[in-house]
Amino acid sequence: MDTVPRRLSELGADLGNLTVALPVLGCAMAYAVHRGRRAPALYAGLAMALVPALVIPVKEWTARPGPLEPWAAGYYPSGHTATAMVAYFGAAFLVSNRLIPVAAALTALTGTGLILRGYHWPLDVLASLCLGLLILTLSSTCTRRRSG
Repeated sequence: MDTVPRRLSELGADLGNLTVALPVLGCAMAYAVHRGRRAPALYAGLAMALVPALVIPVKEWTARPGPLEPWAAGYYPSGHTATAMVAYFGAAFLVSNRLIPVAAALTALTGTGLILRGYHWPLDVLASLCLGLLILTLSSTCTRRRSG
């Protein structure tokens, strides 16, 4: 028996899908460009491009099995969690810092949904949060250097 309704945990997990997270970031990038903030929008897009460039090789290298599919490999780190974190925080940084709590909530819901659905181990999600933090820090540093 699930402790959280399946629909709710599935919705959380789906927040990390590219089809959900990428349009959010894309709209925020378009807004930033419209407001004359081209460089931050560019760095947010580059940060998003870094996610698969970093996650996929680590998945291949570790070949970690999943919680419900021990015969399958490539679960570490969680690409959905990294995607959610970089997309939602990137969008918040581009639109308004007041949206940072929303980005944190969406990222937390994604990771929690992935764990509750059995798609990822907690360590997979934690590793992606660290990776996302690294990517966002790099993007923020590049933005500050460019504008400073």
